[in-house]
Amino acid sequence: MKLILKLAIAALLANAVYRVGTEYLNYIKFREDVREAVIFKSKTDDDLRRRIREAANRFDVPIADHALDIRREDKRILVEGAYVKPIEVVPTFNYNWTFRFAIDAAPSTTALLIPPPPVPKPR
Repeated sequence: MKLILKLAIAALLANAVYRVGTEYLNYIKFREDVREAVIFKSKTDDDLRRRIREAANRFDVPIADHALDIRREDKRILVEGAYVKPIEVVPTFNYNWTFRFAIDAAPSTTALLIPPPPVPKPR
């Protein structure tokens, strides 16, 4: 009986770690996509908001526009935001987990250096 109880507790713990870990990895990927949009892709605040919404859709992040703050200071862009994601830690019990992020980055003014494709040699 003790063994079954220990296995059940271990299974519940493994389930919770898996579910929280999966959401945390999505949070990290989302945050990196936002950083990339700030540094390389967005010229205006509206464009940046659109790209953040696209990243949120890709990673299933429920962020609202009012929970997103974009500020430009000197040559830096500051993006702050937060969202609450319900995570089923234990079956039939959801915990509302709050994820916050703050990105302070300087947009790149140079183009990405991508080498040109190789030119085929004449035969």
